Amino acid sequence: METIMYLLNGLSEVVTPYNLLIILIGSLLGTLVGVLPGLGPTSAIAVLLPVTTFLDPAQGMMMMAGIYYGAMYGGSTTAILMNIPGESSSVPATLDGYPLSQLGKAGTALSIAAIGSFIAGMIGLVGLVLFAPLLADQALKFGPPEYFTLMLIALLVLFNLTGFSLRKSILMGLFGFLVSLVGIGLTTGMPRFDFGFSFLSGGFEMVSIIIGLFAITEVLKGLEENRAQTRKHFKIKRLYPSKKDLKQSGAPIIRGSLLGFFLGILPGISATITSFLSYDLEKKLSKQPEKFGKGAIEGVAGPESANNATSSGGFIPLLSLGIPASPPLAVLLAALMIYGLTPGPMLFEQNSHMVWMIIASMFIGNIILLILNLPLVGLWAKLTEVPFGILAPIILLISMIGAYSVRNSMFDVVVAVLFGVFGYFFHKFQWPIIPFILCIVLGPKIESSFIQSMEMSSGNLLIFIERPISLTILAIAVVFFILSIFLMKRTKKRIFQETGEEQEFS
Repeated sequence: METIMYLLNGLSEVVTPYNLLIILIGSLLGTLVGVLPGLGPTSAIAVLLPVTTFLDPAQGMMMMAGIYYGAMYGGSTTAILMNIPGESSSVPATLDGYPLSQLGKAGTALSIAAIGSFIAGMIGLVGLVLFAPLLADQALKFGPPEYFTLMLIALLVLFNLTGFSLRKSILMGLFGFLVSLVGIGLTTGMPRFDFGFSFLSGGFEMVSIIIGLFAITEVLKGLEENRAQTRKHFKIKRLYPSKKDLKQSGAPIIRGSLLGFFLGILPGISATITSFLSYDLEKKLSKQPEKFGKGAIEGVAGPESANNATSSGGFIPLLSLGIPASPPLAVLLAALMIYGLTPGPMLFEQNSHMVWMIIASMFIGNIILLILNLPLVGLWAKLTEVPFGILAPIILLISMIGAYSVRNSMFDVVVAVLFGVFGYFFHKFQWPIIPFILCIVLGPKIESSFIQSMEMSSGNLLIFIERPISLTILAIAVVFFILSIFLMKRTKKRIFQETGEEQEFS
């Protein structure tokens, strides 16, 4: 009952004209970037992060949440209309969504995707309200050893989810950890790794690094891939689904929502995995499995619901434990820390008012996205025809302004450009970026937890297995790691079978 009161108080704070406008703009921007081929939720959050730095923390996170959900919604548009998934989690939507477009039922497919995403998002948010405070309350019993082992879960799982070799992931993680050490030491209070340059004593600004590795890198990748080219898409003859379509989609939406939410809580189970699991489940339960791949509405309803429910479920370990369950949430974790919020058990204690405002804004954002996505399907379809040559300068301008505005320093602009070039070559030679980002974000927390643990045990490393909670977390980390390896390999095989392409996991 107490959580319901917190949520209602949050809603009362959110429902103001200015806050509603912020959520609307975030949802619009996220959907806009999401429908552009090649730009998924991770890139959308990074590209649009500078836009939110001018707001206070609560409003900035409201906009970021809208951007995240909007990008997840938008990824299905190009998958259905053009057979181009915005990210790997939208691949199942192409299997039946694109055939439906060829049959003149693009509007039906897009509407079902929007309705399924809305219902899944609401189910996921109800779960977030119920489970996140309970998990955070239990986690208040944790000490430094438990926090250190929690960070290991995040590192192990996301290292594995990058889709590249584990060796490359570990090396990129170590590189990120070294970058996080630049600046003032946590224990000594003295500058380190500044090599005598005063501008390095303040360390690297997280916003600049994220802008460079995602926004600027995305521009360089787009120029190389010549994204101005578009594929044929089909005229939308009918916008809303029939009663028969709604009846066929009802059960798959509920099944996909529940599957996506409960698996999405587990670190390492990404939206890509749950959307494919949902597609396979619907095909097995169908009385006409031969329709799948030829235009079965259930093949759109289930996976799209699972996709968005996983997005909501992932906020539970993110907010209550500080563990990002997917690459987009790893970037959101960085955004939270940029705003001065440290995700974890104390977040609900120290910033309860702000957290419940953010959660309440997600409910409003889901309603806004449903209202936007149904009538604006035609507009989103037209946006896929915008040449990348027009978008690239806009992205670069926003990136430069965003990097400069954080500390009013040209050094941060140079850092953004430098890491943009690094990011381009990382992508070109298949070196994963997410472990690098994750270790920059978690590096200081890992360092401080480890130092405190060593002080508690007089330098005895056995403290991590002598404490029952810490030992349990380590055991769970191993189980999650093995499970995520199995599911990731299975899902990558499915993606290759359906698209003929090796894709980076997201």
